Amino acid sequence: MPDVSRATIAGHDRVLMPPALSFIASRIGARDSIARQRALRIAPVAALHVTALAVMAFTETDLVAALAFLLTWGLLNFFWLGLLRRPAVAAALSLTMVVILVLVSRLKHEIISVTANFLDVMIIDRDTFSFLLDILPGLYLNIAISVVIGAPLVVLLWRFDTMRLRGRTALAGFSTCLVGITVVSFAQPQADWEIFLNGSYVSKFARSGVAELSSLMTQGYMQSDAEVTDRLKMLPQASCAPGGKAPGGKPPHIIMVHDESSFDIRVAPDIKVPDGYGSHFQSFDGKARHFLVESVGGPSWYTEYNVLAGLSARSFGKFAYHVTQIAAGRVERGLPTALRRCGYRTFSIYPALGAFMSARSFQAGTGVEHFFDQQALGTNRIEPDQFYYDAARRLIERERGEGSMFIFVYLAQNHWPWHHRWRPDLLPEWTDPGNTPVIDEYLRRQAMSARDYAGLLAQLRSDFPDEPFLLVRYGDHQPDFAFLIQEPALDEAAITQRLINYDPRYFATYYAIDAINYQPVNISAALDTIEGPYLPLITQELAGLPLDASFAEQKKIFERCKGLFYGCDGGAQARRFNRLLIDAGLINGL
Repeated sequence: MPDVSRATIAGHDRVLMPPALSFIASRIGARDSIARQRALRIAPVAALHVTALAVMAFTETDLVAALAFLLTWGLLNFFWLGLLRRPAVAAALSLTMVVILVLVSRLKHEIISVTANFLDVMIIDRDTFSFLLDILPGLYLNIAISVVIGAPLVVLLWRFDTMRLRGRTALAGFSTCLVGITVVSFAQPQADWEIFLNGSYVSKFARSGVAELSSLMTQGYMQSDAEVTDRLKMLPQASCAPGGKAPGGKPPHIIMVHDESSFDIRVAPDIKVPDGYGSHFQSFDGKARHFLVESVGGPSWYTEYNVLAGLSARSFGKFAYHVTQIAAGRVERGLPTALRRCGYRTFSIYPALGAFMSARSFQAGTGVEHFFDQQALGTNRIEPDQFYYDAARRLIERERGEGSMFIFVYLAQNHWPWHHRWRPDLLPEWTDPGNTPVIDEYLRRQAMSARDYAGLLAQLRSDFPDEPFLLVRYGDHQPDFAFLIQEPALDEAAITQRLINYDPRYFATYYAIDAINYQPVNISAALDTIEGPYLPLITQELAGLPLDASFAEQKKIFERCKGLFYGCDGGAQARRFNRLLIDAGLINGL
């Protein structure tokens, strides 16, 4: 009898297996089917995690950054797992957040040369959205398209993902990753300058979160004494009787000029400059005065905060980079407010979008009534100094009949980069002195600035022969290459230490005073060297205006500390003064 019987069914032969073999074969087939199903369920999760590893490999720049990325990736995944329990959906949402962060950080670096950090989330506001929409008009459409495409994919993953993770496991994983990223952040703290480096987007964002939240919990946004025993003696709003008037009895129009990235480059050795170079840094009395700022080669808004609020950006510690965004709506004290008390109308001419770093909102808090950004000025690019001076002259022509004016003119033509010849048509007769191309281009733009400023003075004299003017100029910071040329023999570590210690050689620019149809009143207040926050005080002294209570108190610090502010007593004077302003209601929520 044959071992295997055969039967013909519908014209085909099939082998009839013994029951035992058939049972084993069915079990093996079932296991293979289960394995295939598991593989199919795991494949999306694995693909998402591999994609995240690829993002890490392409964006993180060193081992510490890679470790921080992995811990952040775990943190995000365990967070979503704790809420949803589905690994595929958790990985998809985590990857979406990582990709968005990388793209936004790259965009931010492309626009303003800094990467995103955690404070961008902490203080995000209407200005931030407005700025993004101004530079990316299709942003709403892109967001809508992403939602339309992404939502069905998440729903599909939700239905397909049958794996589950216990809530306790997710909590344990989240806690472990949180402890890990905290340890890494404190063991290898980021230097402030690292935000200027492209790359390591996720790790820098996560590590900045640890540092900034820790700083916020220990000191708040701004350093100030816990309490002081005295109080500012606030004066009535209208109590201002100017003591320094022009021959016609009218206080002078005040024009304050923010001279982008400008300083006397002759402090560096072996620099060749054109004839007559230094005259641009001299005041009407022939003196060259030094202006100590609080940033190097980058954030102009530190000095904008100094000269409008009359306060120190260094008081914000790790939050200094976002000083104008944080101060917007919270700091209600400044030079424009003090001038308005004396009848001035206040104007600002700004070369970028008003939402950039919350400039419009910040300046309004300091007392600026009329703000003209690049949109209001009818441009979308960096313009020569003459463009902004012409805008100021048109304002004076239109508004001078209504009384004295304060105009803050923010220049931009000398903004980095200097590796190309910007607008060669504007100074065709220029000949390079023979330095490196970057330095020669920097000097060319400074020459353009000096020419345009001299033209402004001449036109003011010609167009407004009966109007008094006080003009105050300052350099907002040294250019980004300056710290490399002042002491060429120093290595990177030594230069970094100079910057950390606020060596004045690396933070000194200039301030200068000019007058038309007017004699400055208290020129003795214009010391040879001052820190930036005192410029509003000196401007009022030069205009012969009585000081309000806050500036009268600050004048005592000025005299006691001989022109230093935050640099006096290790910041103690600034912290005490901040508390006085808080108690007086001039600073709120900090």
